[in-house]
Amino acid sequence: MDERVQKYENKMKKTLSGFEAELATIRAGRANPHILDKLVVDYYGSPTPIQQVANVTVPEARMIQIQPWEPKLIKAIEKAILTSDLSLNPSNDGKLIRLVLPELTEERRKDLVKDVKKKGEAAKVAVRNIRRDANDAFKKLTKQDVSEDEVKDLSDKVQKLTDKYIKDIDAAVDKKSKEILTV
Repeated sequence: MDERVQKYENKMKKTLSGFEAELATIRAGRANPHILDKLVVDYYGSPTPIQQVANVTVPEARMIQIQPWEPKLIKAIEKAILTSDLSLNPSNDGKLIRLVLPELTEERRKDLVKDVKKKGEAAKVAVRNIRRDANDAFKKLTKQDVSEDEVKDLSDKVQKLTDKYIKDIDAAVDKKSKEILTV
């Protein structure tokens, strides 16, 4: 593939993988340790992800268990969970923290699906912006002795990539929405 097009495909790939990573952090009924991905604790003066200072497991369908490698981190991890937007109430026994995830209500499920669709739209906008940037760059090539046919060919390739990635984003949105709505 043309390296001029490849550059924009790489940006679209990054947009899609970023979107998929964001979807992984959305809770869909079952306990998912990825909902903690965005949380950091102060570990010897530097903000560190919880997964790097504790063992995170899912012993039951609706429970996440966090066992810090250093017991003094329990308070910091608890504080990070309480101040996050997860709206979970951690309980600890001095050695580990348990997060019991409440059953999602029908209304909450619908709100989550709306949120997923909104994030999907944002990802599609990002892909379209990459297409626009690519087309702008290709139009400038006509001033550098590149034929209009070649520029049109490059634009067509980028349009096909755009269509492909938007379809992938839609598929990810549908999959996550079904996952959320499944009781």
